[in-house]
Amino acid sequence: MNSQNYALLDLSSKVEYALLALLELASHHEKKVPLTMSEITSKQPIPERYLEQILTNLRRAGVVQSQRGSKGGFVLVREPWQITVLEIVTLVEGERKEKEHSEAPTLERRLVHEIWEQANVASMEVLNRYTLQDLCQEREARLQQSPMYYI
Repeated sequence: MNSQNYALLDLSSKVEYALLALLELASHHEKKVPLTMSEITSKQPIPERYLEQILTNLRRAGVVQSQRGSKGGFVLVREPWQITVLEIVTLVEGERKEKEHSEAPTLERRLVHEIWEQANVASMEVLNRYTLQDLCQEREARLQQSPMYYI
């Protein structure tokens, strides 16, 4: 098994779609103009039924706000730099419950659990280090590096 192709942390479609949708909202945040679902799906390959569920959950969580009317759509409630990737992952996936340790905690079992805990903490630190603003800036930087010409 090639460990480089092994994903310990699974990126679920729900999380990926939520981040892609929020990236679009974040990149339009300055303009203060709401984006419709079809504007988001025209830029990102997100099935509309998924997007609707995701945006509803993010609205309930207070991350996005929906505006009705002809100029309606969705906007971020907070600034993109205030929203971390970890926050979105936890909102979309829900809080993970700690496993109950029913068996007697042996020394070996404790060692294994401690390593897993370190891996968990490290992944949470990485996800907490990046904000929607960082994703927008990185996207802009990469677009500058490889300009695509549209006719």
